[in-house]
Amino acid sequence: MSSLTDIIFLLLIFFMLTSSMVQINFEIPESNSRTVAPTNIAVTLKRDNTYMFNGRKTAKNTISGKVRQELKKMPKDEKDKATLTIVAEKGVPWKKIYEIMEIANRNKMRAIIATQPKKS
Repeated sequence: MSSLTDIIFLLLIFFMLTSSMVQINFEIPESNSRTVAPTNIAVTLKRDNTYMFNGRKTAKNTISGKVRQELKKMPKDEKDKATLTIVAEKGVPWKKIYEIMEIANRNKMRAIIATQPKKS
């Protein structure tokens, strides 16, 4: 019985290691949602690796610092409800979106992904 457990454990490790090497690219979905969420900070990601912070072109490695600067400018009650909106062009790898979500998470902000309305 213990040899079966060993085999299952080795398979589990194998799949965990290989799954992190596989990249899955998919289009960001369209949505029927009509909810308009308030946003304090907007980060735009383009397929050509261009990053924009609140409408201004910026380098990827400066986004985290700029988010912190914007949070410092906000009043205390606004900081608690701060939202980072991620506007990603179709075809942007999910990993890049995730990295921006992590920046929001580290700063205790909500992160939302902007979607476009479904075409009728």
